[in-house]
Amino acid sequence: MPLVRIDVNAGRSPEDLDRISRSIHDAILAEYGIPERDYFHIVTEHAEGQIYAQDAGLGFERSSNVVMIQIFTQEGRGREAKQSLFAAIAARLGEVGVAGQDVFLGYVENTASDWSFGFGRAQYVTGELTVPRK
Repeated sequence: MPLVRIDVNAGRSPEDLDRISRSIHDAILAEYGIPERDYFHIVTEHAEGQIYAQDAGLGFERSSNVVMIQIFTQEGRGREAKQSLFAAIAARLGEVGVAGQDVFLGYVENTASDWSFGFGRAQYVTGELTVPRK
């Protein structure tokens, strides 16, 4: 169950924002095999000058169409799975018009006890939910 935060500069249509979110979700579905309804995204638009995404020494510049993505998920997936996910997200975003240099992704892992889906309980710990294994 990843929680995905997506930050973009203001100016995209609601349909474009939906396509961006859906593209990321579809990549996670394909790569990690999570259930379709494990769809938890927060899309935030920012005014001009509120997102800084400069070149980190890789020799390319990002445009104002940058999409900053943070994925919070449970630990346990290996380096290859993560690399495959990153590539799938970039490819799917490319299909909706986001250039590869405008995809910036941070991946944060935690444990089953770090999640509550409501009612003040850690459902992975109580057994109300099964911890995903792929």
